[in-house]
Amino acid sequence: MSNSPTATLLVMADHLERYYHEIGDLLPGYQGDDVADVVSALVETERALRTAARLARRAAKLTA
Repeated sequence: MSNSPTATLLVMADHLERYYHEIGDLLPGYQGDDVADVVSALVETERALRTAARLARRAAKLTA
């Protein structure tokens, strides 16, 4: 199963979730500064990664 599409998608989802959390960890460092564009871009990135992880997990379920 390690080379199956299901396993591959689950690994990808795990990576996406890790990146989602890493982006979230960056946010507090920018929220106090006058960098609204950076915060906005990070929030959008965080949202996109969360959505991508959820969709990868859904695709994995569908391929199982």
